Amino acid sequence: MTQTTQAKLLASGLPTPCYILDEAALIRNCAILQQVQQDTGCKILLAQKAFSNYDLYSAIAPYLAGTEASGLYEARLGAEHMPDKECHVFCGAYREQDFEELLRYADHIVFNSPSQLRKFGARAKQAGKEIGLRINPECSTQEGHEIYDPCAAGSRLGTTLAQWNAEMTPELIDLLDGIHFHTLCEQNSDALAVTLNAVEKNFGVILHKVKWLNMGGGHHITRPDYDIDLLEKCIRHMSDTYQLEIYLEPGEAVALNAGYLYTQVLDVLKNGDINIAILDMSAACHTPDVIEMPYRPPLFASGEKDEKAYTFRLGGPTCLAGDIIDDYSFDKPLSEGDYLLFEDMAIYSTCKNNTFNGMPLPDIWVLRTDGSYELLARFGYEDFKYRLGSR
Repeated sequence: MTQTTQAKLLASGLPTPCYILDEAALIRNCAILQQVQQDTGCKILLAQKAFSNYDLYSAIAPYLAGTEASGLYEARLGAEHMPDKECHVFCGAYREQDFEELLRYADHIVFNSPSQLRKFGARAKQAGKEIGLRINPECSTQEGHEIYDPCAAGSRLGTTLAQWNAEMTPELIDLLDGIHFHTLCEQNSDALAVTLNAVEKNFGVILHKVKWLNMGGGHHITRPDYDIDLLEKCIRHMSDTYQLEIYLEPGEAVALNAGYLYTQVLDVLKNGDINIAILDMSAACHTPDVIEMPYRPPLFASGEKDEKAYTFRLGGPTCLAGDIIDDYSFDKPLSEGDYLLFEDMAIYSTCKNNTFNGMPLPDIWVLRTDGSYELLARFGYEDFKYRLGSR
């Protein structure tokens, strides 16, 4: 998006705080993903854990093969709002009381362990579902983000080769239609190439016995510096070598740089040498991934700490001492009433936000391709109260 458009967003007059989803940016991302599918014959799914604003599904559905879910409710959401598309689900463990309903929505069900496959696999197969097992290639390609590394020591996610050899009987193997792995987080295709070497080394014999391979998410395909040529080479290699249908299920790549959080400065103060601005948005409540990842969201018309003339620490109004976004610098000092526009806020925001401290949830708006704004959701006291007690 151009700086002119961002400046117009900053002066939009929308109530703060609010999320603004960018329909045109979503479509641009999905067009890139569609091209990868056309080039390689793979299928790309929307991982709803990163982006689940279903009002936009109709805009992105023409470009994608379907949705990926992490449990019953996401599976239902995908089935309801992309009804003519594939619906895949993976969960660390399924609940008995949910499974029959899950069978109504998902057409591909991936299990995390041989014991879960043993418990539910035959039932799912009898219901006509495609069955997969998640493997753990035990090949870490990340640094500094162990919380997001499914190959970290002691990981609960995926079946290791040792577990496979100890528990996967011929009867269980016969249930499988596919193999799934998910090991990446915001990474380029060189990390995928390294991972595939480990997958082939440990599970190559099995790949000859199944129909599809799901390479999971974490592929930052729509990032400007992403090596799409290498990605496509990896896909073709696995498809041609093992005669497999290949799936990818990115979340961030669908909605990367496709949303904003519009906020206002409530107060400015100083503690020692540190200038502080308190905003009407909360990192803890409205952008929890900023704290959990952690990561520093881009902010329009700002610089790194001390890059510009005036540096401010930006934080939220909650009682949590660590409700801090980061330090940003500006050409002029911030004042009460100023508006700020955080970028890349379509991912892991509306689907992870919360009402800690009784913080109101921000409105959700969409910037349509014709330049108009449309309100998708507005929240109030009842949304806070509803989660906490009697109806």
